[in-house]
Amino acid sequence: MSTAQGSDPQNQARLYTIQEIPNKGRGLVAATAIVKGTRILCESPLFTVPRQENSQKRLRNSISKKIAALPEEHRQAFYSLHSSFKDEASRELGIVRTNALPLGADAAGGGIFLDACRINHSCNPNAKNTWNENLQKITIHASRDIAKGEEITIFYLAARRNRSVRQRELQTSFRFTCSCDLCSLPPDQRKISDERCDEIQRLDNLIGYGMGLSSSPVQALHHTHKLLNLLDEEGFADASASRAYYDAFQIAIMHGDKARATVFAERAASTRLILEGEDSPTVQEMERLARNPSHHATYGYSTKWKTSADAIPRELDKDAFERWLWRKGAATVSQHADFRNETTFPAFEDLPGDNDISLDYWDTVEGFSYHPRRHWCFLSEIVDVQSLIRLQFFVKDKNGREVPIFFYTDGRGSELDPARIRPGFTVAVLYAEQHGFLDFSVGIRHENPTSMKIFPVSLDKLLVLSDKIQKYAAEVNGVRTCQGCDRKAASLQRCARCGLFWYCNKDCQVAGWSQKGHKADCKLLKDPDLRGMFLMNWDVFESHHSFAESKS
Repeated sequence: MSTAQGSDPQNQARLYTIQEIPNKGRGLVAATAIVKGTRILCESPLFTVPRQENSQKRLRNSISKKIAALPEEHRQAFYSLHSSFKDEASRELGIVRTNALPLGADAAGGGIFLDACRINHSCNPNAKNTWNENLQKITIHASRDIAKGEEITIFYLAARRNRSVRQRELQTSFRFTCSCDLCSLPPDQRKISDERCDEIQRLDNLIGYGMGLSSSPVQALHHTHKLLNLLDEEGFADASASRAYYDAFQIAIMHGDKARATVFAERAASTRLILEGEDSPTVQEMERLARNPSHHATYGYSTKWKTSADAIPRELDKDAFERWLWRKGAATVSQHADFRNETTFPAFEDLPGDNDISLDYWDTVEGFSYHPRRHWCFLSEIVDVQSLIRLQFFVKDKNGREVPIFFYTDGRGSELDPARIRPGFTVAVLYAEQHGFLDFSVGIRHENPTSMKIFPVSLDKLLVLSDKIQKYAAEVNGVRTCQGCDRKAASLQRCARCGLFWYCNKDCQVAGWSQKGHKADCKLLKDPDLRGMFLMNWDVFESHHSFAESKS
């Protein structure tokens, strides 16, 4: 993807020229059309300087010595660079403060470059500067196609912010007012852009909060997906997308999901390859992780999403693949609910808070009330039951986390069938939310009697039944799977008892009953509430809710 044209001075001369830019001083202009991913420039520093030096006197002396050691031609070129800090104690220090480029994202040093330092800033640039540790040079790559005669620009700041914050930071750090296309948008378009930039920054902060990667991985993954969509909407073509894919990789591999981690590492590598080239150590590391994601240090922290690297469903169409990748629902169209689906049946850690008026979960109605934007149900197993002033359950979710459910219904829990209030049974709560209680515990405050059902079976057995239904009750492209012998065929007989499973013949049905416990499954599926859940007919909960795809 990336070429090394910039390493040859003659090629550099063909790719860009240095010329005066109105109101900007000298800058780089494309001498020919430059294709996205092309290496425009590859340059060694004249000298390097520390980015954090407490003593200005020591810094000035160090800079003076390095300038004095330069050949006369390079020394003159250094003094021809612009200084925005003419009030500095020395001219040399002003030039360095204005022009030094970082030698890496978190590097302690910066460098002065004859050509790269002349590249001007844009808040939506067409090129990316990167320090290549392998080459010990700075590289500039085209982040999008650049037309002949177009100025080559990079981004000077560390983070994406709204216009007012950008202008303030540029004025403080570089003493100029930016008039790029993004900063010059009409007021109505600028407002939309600023809102996107603010949301990008908010999501980046949420994802960067490390605890969320481990405690709320589905939410963190969805935040990452939303951030990538916003970057695309705003037209940003810098390293933000690559960093976001790497964040998604870390979320997946931390929980043992080598399949998704492989895809995210591949995308992180391919997007960064455009900006840095194949000799970039970061690109090489991403490619290494794509080949074997388990090499990452956090692999093994959790196995809740455990998959093998070869479990990637690449046969899916684009939309279905993206839904699978970002855990947005079932990867294939299913006729039945999948209780392992973490979007529809989240663990406690992935439930919204009851003060979270998030558009991911709720739509406003007439400006003051809310109805579900999508549907979710919390499944857990009763561990203990207490009844003092009100009924209280202690339950264990799919991840083994124990949380309390307090009953704040009119009957304080007396609406439930007493025969089903016992440890080992599974509780299903529609639209459950996390609630913080006065004793600083966190659990579920249950208020609506119609939004809870209890099934006389353990959660583990219910999940196993869900797996069987996904395999033996589904029809994919007209093909079904026999529950007795696993044969796939278009013409199978439906089980007369449950109406969900398929068989070749009576012998296979008997085999399924005896070898795979289908007789016990049929008995469970006689429960109309449980059957309604598997058929995604949630009239058993609230008649005005249809449990299907998201209404969003």
